[in-house]
Amino acid sequence: LESSKDEPRSTYNEDNMVYSINDLFLGGSETTSTTLIWGLLYMVTNPDVQEKVQRELDAVLGPSQLICYEDRKELPYTNAVVHEVQRFSNIISVGMPRVCVRNTTLLGFPLKKGTIVLPNIASSLYDPEQWETPRQFNPGHFLDKDGNFVSQEAFLPFSVGHRVCLGEHLARTELFIFFASLLRAFTFRLPEGVTKISTEPILGACCN
Repeated sequence: LESSKDEPRSTYNEDNMVYSINDLFLGGSETTSTTLIWGLLYMVTNPDVQEKVQRELDAVLGPSQLICYEDRKELPYTNAVVHEVQRFSNIISVGMPRVCVRNTTLLGFPLKKGTIVLPNIASSLYDPEQWETPRQFNPGHFLDKDGNFVSQEAFLPFSVGHRVCLGEHLARTELFIFFASLLRAFTFRLPEGVTKISTEPILGACCN
């Protein structure tokens, strides 16, 4: 801060630092745990998907083998399910607010310095031109006709560009390992006597 305070083009100041620290704390804990909870909920409501993931895990991994992130290459269906959980749950429908540090133009629209910008992540995750069934939980969105995993350009739960989530790689690793480990050890079902469960989100810091 001291070395940059007299630099006219610097955008690093105390306010910027405080907001960045807040982003790191919120984005580093709440998002991953909430996504994992949604993943388990979708397994309860889609038992056929859960069973298929478990069959793949049993077929590929030995009984005592620990799961690591590199295993995703041999577990295309499990990997596809984790990605679809992130897409369909859409826990952060808009990205973190950002402020223009200088006058700029976006798609022909002028944005003045100080303008607050909210990236609409939901517009890409539910785009009917990009997804076969955007409003349905469908791991097939990330699989080709031969069952191989395929990435999708419209999959942007971590945002994109210079403001992409700093913890993207860590979050991907945590989600895959935790999700696969839980489904390898347990089968998730509704409690006895419960026949219906809501998948409507409750808006908070994340969509819970």
